[in-house]
Amino acid sequence: MSMTTSNVSLLTRQEIWSSELKETLKEDLMGTSYVRMLEGFPDGNTFTIPSVGDARTDDYTEDTAVEYRPLDTGEFQFSITEYLSSGHYITKKAEQDMFYMSELVSSFVPKQRRAIMEHWEATSLAAPEASYTTGQQGSINGALHRYAAGGGSTGIIELEDFAYALYALKKANVPQQNLVAIVDPSVEYKLNTLSTLVSMSDNPRWEGIVADGIATGMKFVKNVYGFDVYCSNFLADVSDASLADRAGGSAVDFSSTNGKANLFFSAASDILPLVGAWRQEPDVDMEFNKDFQRTEIVTTARYGVKHYRPENTVTVVSTPSV
Repeated sequence: MSMTTSNVSLLTRQEIWSSELKETLKEDLMGTSYVRMLEGFPDGNTFTIPSVGDARTDDYTEDTAVEYRPLDTGEFQFSITEYLSSGHYITKKAEQDMFYMSELVSSFVPKQRRAIMEHWEATSLAAPEASYTTGQQGSINGALHRYAAGGGSTGIIELEDFAYALYALKKANVPQQNLVAIVDPSVEYKLNTLSTLVSMSDNPRWEGIVADGIATGMKFVKNVYGFDVYCSNFLADVSDASLADRAGGSAVDFSSTNGKANLFFSAASDILPLVGAWRQEPDVDMEFNKDFQRTEIVTTARYGVKHYRPENTVTVVSTPSV
């Protein structure tokens, strides 16, 4: 008997299954790098930090009474606001029948922790935006700390936005060390295609960027006006219907297509723009539920993050269109 394709069809595997599971790609997380973790907060939900203002001078006339002034005081309150859980289960029957049981179950805890840390990342990067009301620009010492990118109602990032962010931080007395910009990938695309960066003959200072490309991994090869620029997909969405640009004139409508809150700040350790605290770091519990005949695995966490230094944050809202 001849052995042909038709004759051996029952002996031929039509589909081969891999012994490995395909994982989704994950973005690098960096939000925790720019959060100062609070100490001396052992219990409770709310932590209060008192603040004190600066002294001022008065004109003095000889042989008259000196004017004594109290220092301005205030307080900053921080709360544990997030209580998260990420749980999965697998039935005893599925454990007995499933070929990929070991690979699947071993992935539960890493995936749960990753989900919680992504929540931390998004909450941290959204904290500055959460401190503003709709349409607010947040002027400090005469310089805007929140505005729509570009000019003429475009919402498209420009190099002038980087320059203005640097100006706003300087006006707020922010030290010019470790300057960082966290931007949406659409901003990186815009910088990659700016004509001022493409023509090396006109702009020799951009030669390194043009030759090597703007980004390697998470960090730009060169900084832009002093800012080391990183990309993130976790920046906050902005839905303001009318947010003025840096000139205070033209406004941009982000209500139909949400803008992205790009952040500019100094990452100097003593003036980090955000504060945070874990009341409970990601903690895993596992048990067998005899009523449902299944193994249950859950990771829970409690934390809080808040915008601590508005003067050390400039938010430039840009359209994500490319």
